[in-house]
Amino acid sequence: MFTELKALKKQWEPLQNIANEAQALLEMVEAASPEEQLALTPDIERLQQEWTGLETKLYLSGEFDVLNCYLTVSGGAGGTEAQDWASMLMRMYLRYCERLNWKTTIVDKTDGQEAGIKTATIHVEGEFAYGNLKCEKGTHRLVRLSPFNAKSLRQTSFALVEVLPELPESTGIEINPSDLRIDTYRSGGAGGQNVNKVESAIRITHLPSGIVVACQNERSQLQNRAQAMSILRAKLLERERLEQLETKSELKGAKQSADFGQQIRSYVLHPYQMVKDLRTDVETSNTTGVLDGDIQQFIDAELKREAREEE
Repeated sequence: MFTELKALKKQWEPLQNIANEAQALLEMVEAASPEEQLALTPDIERLQQEWTGLETKLYLSGEFDVLNCYLTVSGGAGGTEAQDWASMLMRMYLRYCERLNWKTTIVDKTDGQEAGIKTATIHVEGEFAYGNLKCEKGTHRLVRLSPFNAKSLRQTSFALVEVLPELPESTGIEINPSDLRIDTYRSGGAGGQNVNKVESAIRITHLPSGIVVACQNERSQLQNRAQAMSILRAKLLERERLEQLETKSELKGAKQSADFGQQIRSYVLHPYQMVKDLRTDVETSNTTGVLDGDIQQFIDAELKREAREEE
């Protein structure tokens, strides 16, 4: 609770500062001559730009938006191509977090047989990490000349992104220990005293739902277990929320239920350069910048779209 209040205060203070400065500037404009008003134009434009930059933060008012999160990237059908695309996406999100000075830890990763990753889960610590990254849930599509094809044919690959909030134990999600199957195994990694020597990695299976979570980044089995249980709580909450959304959709007579696996963004590297978000129609030809973590424009647009739909 203290962390949430601290983050909300940090979110509010810049808005309050702009409001105070705008009020003072308004009083100056009302008392100024036409020539003096013209001289104040740069200050007005500066405030407008600052407001535009802060406006999106007003949409981060969801129940879990202020929390840290877990982001999972998984390669879709397509073997090596999809696994390489998943690794590119993982790097994109690591670079995005680095731009915001967020701390990232790779909790679990399964490498592909030839290249890339089959799946990887990243723990992200930062203010409003979940609020921003929740906009990235869904399927991401890549079109490019294949580096794994001798004829360099154009290839379409897919990868799935899942984002879950890091929930405190007091969230209300009850987990019966008898519903869990816990397996231990040796961690993979670059080495160290424990890596590949002690079974410190944890895999937890929630038998009623079939949900499986794993953690291998910590050196202690107890720490890995705590991390895995945190992910499991988030997955169970997400499952419960999706069931509620599906029930609401049925009651409203909706033709489609909520599906976070739908395609949200297309990254085209050949025959032209374009990244386009299919939900908001925001697009850019700066594919290099996007794959290097410059994705805030897509996140801001999606936050505004969701806010309009809720109105």
